Amino acid sequence: MQLRRHILTLWSACAMVVALLAVGCTSQPTAGASPEPSFNATDTAWILLMIPMAERARLLTDLAPSRTADPGLAELAAKTGSTLRGDLRRLRAVLRLSGVPDTHPHEGHSMPGMVSPGTLEKAAAMNGRAFDRILTDALRAGFTRSRSLCADEQTHGQADEATELAAAIARSTAELTTRLDTLRAAQPAPSGDETTVAPGPGASVARSSGRTAPPSPGGSAPPREGVTPGGRSGP
Repeated sequence: MQLRRHILTLWSACAMVVALLAVGCTSQPTAGASPEPSFNATDTAWILLMIPMAERARLLTDLAPSRTADPGLAELAAKTGSTLRGDLRRLRAVLRLSGVPDTHPHEGHSMPGMVSPGTLEKAAAMNGRAFDRILTDALRAGFTRSRSLCADEQTHGQADEATELAAAIARSTAELTTRLDTLRAAQPAPSGDETTVAPGPGASVARSSGRTAPPSPGGSAPPREGVTPGGRSGP
């Protein structure tokens, strides 16, 4: 019950908290494992949520070099990816200190601020400005949620290792958010002339109306927007 109360506190600002708890989306240690005394349930719940958030966002930034049309955005994506890799190393190190194993309690879930599998699939099928818009929108949502969760951890967490890491992540995320907002403000408005679908085997790129050209003989049609793997919910 104590773990459940702490997770409710951590997600007090999240409108999906009741649904998440209903489907068992909480961090449950394996039998016989318990956090170190300095770590409370908020600390471990925060770590176990931040890890998949960072992993999903990193996968999205890794797509940028071959798809973005904006050098400034490519640079930001590279910086964000590098920051996320550092965050993941520190999060996993602190999780080891807590004594709670990473049981991947949020694997397959799509929660506020987390890049969904559908968004990743959609981004992988895009090029140019269409990709840029997916990337910037997803990063902005992720940065906002990350800062909110880090603020909750600093307020309700107990372990210095976790609360100090939350403060560090919040600072770096605030800097990235400022840079991202500058780039977003400079992005042109969407138009029907953007390159929208990345070319695949036997397919060509449609530029005028966002529609894909039919596949060539023996080829396969390019992936459609919004298709999510395994029936998972999209962004």
